[in-house]
Amino acid sequence: MVPLHTAGFSLVEVMCAILILGIGVVGLTHGLTTALDSSKDSEYQTTAALVAAGRIETLRADGDLAEGETDGDCGADLALYHWRQSITRTPTDGLYEVTVAVENAQSGKAIYELKTLLFDPSVYSNFRPATNRLDSTRDQRPNRRNR
Repeated sequence: MVPLHTAGFSLVEVMCAILILGIGVVGLTHGLTTALDSSKDSEYQTTAALVAAGRIETLRADGDLAEGETDGDCGADLALYHWRQSITRTPTDGLYEVTVAVENAQSGKAIYELKTLLFDPSVYSNFRPATNRLDSTRDQRPNRRNR
């Protein structure tokens, strides 16, 4: 006699297992793709932020601020990026508002924008600070030890 119940899996059980495994693999693949896209976007943002900060530091190091707008490329290594900077005078003498926008060179889509205020020290290059009042009065007082 052959037993009615034999060991093993039926075709329906195997197909259900494959279906569940397939759904899991599709979900995992979608999750990995999203994570890689987010990582690439983060890299673009970070590079654009460094380019913008570098432009502002270049302006600060040069020390010569002139009102107007300029733009340029970031070189062969960073061909994906294009920067634009705008320098405008504020009501405070010698203080300028600087805006640096970094965009995708191919699509023109803005990636990052950085705004700051920079002071132009050349405005006050001939300015001599007053002598410290405390020091000047100290020289004029008689020395107590010599009395």
